[in-house]
Amino acid sequence: MKVLVTGGAGFIASHICDRLIAIGHQVIVVDNMSSGKWENLNSKVVFYNVDICDPGLASVFEQEKPRVVIHHAAQVNVNRSLQNPARDAYVNTVGSINLFQNSFRFKVEKIIYASSAAVYGEPVYLGMDEKHPANPLSFYGISKLAPEYYLHAYASLYKFKYTILRYSNVYGPRQGTEQEGGVISIFMNNFAGHEESIVFGDGTATRDFIYVADVVDANIKCLELADGDTVNISTNQQTSILDLYYQIKLLFESRLEPVFTEKRLGDIQHSYLVNSRARQILKWEPRVSLPTGLKLTALYYNDGKNSPLDAQCFRGCHLASQHHS
Repeated sequence: MKVLVTGGAGFIASHICDRLIAIGHQVIVVDNMSSGKWENLNSKVVFYNVDICDPGLASVFEQEKPRVVIHHAAQVNVNRSLQNPARDAYVNTVGSINLFQNSFRFKVEKIIYASSAAVYGEPVYLGMDEKHPANPLSFYGISKLAPEYYLHAYASLYKFKYTILRYSNVYGPRQGTEQEGGVISIFMNNFAGHEESIVFGDGTATRDFIYVADVVDANIKCLELADGDTVNISTNQQTSILDLYYQIKLLFESRLEPVFTEKRLGDIQHSYLVNSRARQILKWEPRVSLPTGLKLTALYYNDGKNSPLDAQCFRGCHLASQHHS
């Protein structure tokens, strides 16, 4: 199958490309390299240095004619969305519309869209399921939610398939420090460089951290399942930022203590997503526990050469399915 992956030189999507190639698919990558890294690109992909907002995107579709599109290209920095909401909306919403229009025009069979827990906003209840009201607090959350509505409309009007995946806080090898949910990469980068880390607020805020390999698994499942569905991809667990800090501190055998500062504008205190729909529809569940995922990510920061998603890196590590409701 020929699959076009947007943002394929980035954190999550580059791992998806690796998996797609490993299981025998042809992969086309579209990335403008504004935040992607050349070293993330699999040597077997067909690469186009094209912005998703560019009218020239049509020529990629015309040339390659993909059957499936996996859409991860985005402006992913929440603070940057607050500083420049117009740019954030242009990339995340207008760029997505350009992608959807070309998918319709060139008869793509299915789109898998990477959305975000940011679409939910302040929790009305915990854990948040897919029926939870969508009331984003940040411009980033708005710009990620709007394409969901466009995708619903495109699919309804033009009869192609889609799946929307709402990720909790994804972490793992290749994650940048400015990306959404990048607190783990920030802490690890600081510990590796023997630098202090800032904790916003008192550290009791909680998040749902999911390892990137589990997110890759969910995307692969969507090639065949969850047509017309919106699905949370999460661990169904919450971990405080302070607990996270001390788990990482132990891995790096550091004596550094966190530096506390004021809570950031728009930050939510507690958040985790229910994943029962993903278990039911995708036949998927997270396999990598947080302690294991942190160990694998620390390997990446300690040597920086090989991706700990490689099978050999799982030897000696405990993979734990998480069965929490």
